[in-house]
Amino acid sequence: MKICVVGAGAIGGLVAARLAAQGHEVSVVVRGAHLAAIRERGLTLEEDGAERTFRVRATDKMSELGAQDLVVIGLKAHQVAGVAADIKGLCGPSTTVLTAQNGMPWWYFYKTGGPHEGTVLESVDPGGVIAKNIDVDRVLGSIIYPAAEIAAPGVIRHVEGDRISLGEVDNSDSERLRSTAKLFREAGFKVRVSADLRSEIWVKLWGNSTFNPISALTHATLVDICQFPPTRALAERMMREAQEIGEKLGVRFPVSLEKRIAGAEAVGKHKTSMLQDVETGRPLELDALVGSVLELGRITGVPTPNLTAVHACTALLARTLSESGGRLRIEPGR
Repeated sequence: MKICVVGAGAIGGLVAARLAAQGHEVSVVVRGAHLAAIRERGLTLEEDGAERTFRVRATDKMSELGAQDLVVIGLKAHQVAGVAADIKGLCGPSTTVLTAQNGMPWWYFYKTGGPHEGTVLESVDPGGVIAKNIDVDRVLGSIIYPAAEIAAPGVIRHVEGDRISLGEVDNSDSERLRSTAKLFREAGFKVRVSADLRSEIWVKLWGNSTFNPISALTHATLVDICQFPPTRALAERMMREAQEIGEKLGVRFPVSLEKRIAGAEAVGKHKTSMLQDVETGRPLELDALVGSVLELGRITGVPTPNLTAVHACTALLARTLSESGGRLRIEPGR
């Protein structure tokens, strides 16, 4: 297959390397030192104590690549609108586009048949730019759970996990869903085909919309947030607000709030992705992880005082870091 991974960072790079290992014609869209390293030496994957390097086509210009069989969007949610028109250029008559973003997907209200059918979520698709350029009929949704990191330019380190969930936007079964699941299973992923991907998205977002901003503000790990009574109580209040919104939209939460918090606590001394972005000076995924929940709260008429307050503080932190071009990290004292 001809496959392009747009945004081959940690997770996108893992996907690209695993697919390249199966002999597929893989292209990656990357920038900077990562691009230079992959062009020069190939894309290297470190996992299970071994190191493998794959020759993939690397570019920062999607227009060079032409139509693909599969496009995997590995960018962060706030980056997609800016390149949606370029992604459109990768699509031929039968191209499948796999979305792999954290948070609420831009296609959430498409093919639902409900009262909000076709509603654009401004927090993740400002002005509907993504929907105008990427035909929702091409889209498969996904939730990608593995942890990975860029160990060095051109080098992806797989930390742990192999689980991926895939689903059609309309929750249907389809040949392309089955074939894409087979493709990822052959690449070593444990794939769950979901008939209700939105509910699974909510379960992951339930924690991300809470623990990510709290960690960004406090520089605390998951276990620290859960074991410090004031922040644990705050997390519970935020999660109850999010749960009420989800249930108003017909979402089923298969685990209890207490079990979801216990799961986060069990992860241990883990820095959330948003805290990592604060420490490295990268833009925060605040709109997709928290702003989208607030927008859905307004749509459903659910009050969100705790989510709103934490979002406001984190948004100001994000703006301060952006305007200063800085980063914020706690270093050991002398």
